[in-house]
Amino acid sequence: MEWPKSLDEYEKLVIRMNNPRVVIDNADCATATLVKVDSARKDGILLEAVQVLTDLDLSIRKAYISSDGRWFMDVFHVTDRHGQKLTDESVISYIERSISSAGDEADPGSCGLEALTNLELVGTDRPGLLSEVIAVLTDLRCSVVEAKLWTHKGRIAALISVKDEDSGTPVEDSDKIHRIEARLRNVVRGATTALSSSSTEAAGGTRADRRLHQMMFADRDYELRGGGQPSVSVQNWAERGYSIVNVQCSDRPKLLFDVVCTLTDMKYVVFHGTIDTIGDRAYQEFYIRHSDGSPISSEAERQRVIQCLQAAIDRRASEGLRLELCVADPGRRLLAEATRTFRENGLSVTRAEMSTKGEIPVNVFYVTDAGGHPADRKTIEDVIKRIGAGSLKACEDRPLRTGQKRPGSDRDEPSGLLYLGNLVKRNLYNLGLIRSCS
Repeated sequence: MEWPKSLDEYEKLVIRMNNPRVVIDNADCATATLVKVDSARKDGILLEAVQVLTDLDLSIRKAYISSDGRWFMDVFHVTDRHGQKLTDESVISYIERSISSAGDEADPGSCGLEALTNLELVGTDRPGLLSEVIAVLTDLRCSVVEAKLWTHKGRIAALISVKDEDSGTPVEDSDKIHRIEARLRNVVRGATTALSSSSTEAAGGTRADRRLHQMMFADRDYELRGGGQPSVSVQNWAERGYSIVNVQCSDRPKLLFDVVCTLTDMKYVVFHGTIDTIGDRAYQEFYIRHSDGSPISSEAERQRVIQCLQAAIDRRASEGLRLELCVADPGRRLLAEATRTFRENGLSVTRAEMSTKGEIPVNVFYVTDAGGHPADRKTIEDVIKRIGAGSLKACEDRPLRTGQKRPGSDRDEPSGLLYLGNLVKRNLYNLGLIRSCS
């Protein structure tokens, strides 16, 4: 971290002393590892902590968020992807180190990050679009290093990190950049594109997810009709100057990140919160204020917060069958062939995450038929046969049935009003306004 020249040594010491303190506790809870974070309040510190845990593919089953004046305290109940407590010392050490250094500015060149050309694409979605985008890049001799694509309400947002196939370096030739932009605008109707070349992270991880949220938010997808309608409510607590946001929806990976990311990018600060998961349902409650210290002040603002949170939750909802392309060296031609095969068999890609990095990279595609309905099994079998059963496999997600409990949960799911009442009571207790939360 480079210090501003205006800071003296004492001011640097104060900043270092106020870095987040992280405690990993495997003793207090029988079913989850507790990640406890406390620090002086800093802009975005909650999102940074959630981002670290989410990037490790950890499940946050429960959390408590509290801010006492200028101090910030969080407790996250986390498990690994198999529902087990964290025991890997390298993972525990990484969590402690990453959250403790949250907010520090690192020099990208010192982190060994690859220099890439990063492409942002927003436009109107249609069947076969991803195939045509990959075909354009392949024809222009651009190798896709990593890419993420989301679709929502007939719109598409994509982040694609590429390098020149011949030189293995970022695309720096201005004429070639103009050709890429022009070709992609012809492919994606109503498209906006942006290219940049830098030593930066490729289109992976939650930083890419946050950028996709920002791109779709700027595209105002939340104003369009269609999509799911997760239960989101917002009401003001005038006596304490908070707006209370309640979210109830089906639980899924990265749900907390999507909600906190959206509130943060809309310039709201979370002062208190409670997150819980019972069965296959997630319940989240946040006490927020705008960054200027005021609660939500109008009905139009309240409706906008509701719409934006509903859109953020719905964007990542898994629509379609999950297909995984796993091969030691996928290369640009195999990605082009796979996406072309999807298009020729009438499959539409609703979400994708592609990579050519790692020993055996996994490229994930969620597909439906051209009308957005479940794909025909015979069609999927034909696609797998054409690409190769050793390279492409179908992974059917099996969500829990209503009323079915997850491992470690022996409680019945309460009704919404009873549960929200319990959350409010618990937060009143945390704020010291009542003596018992039982």
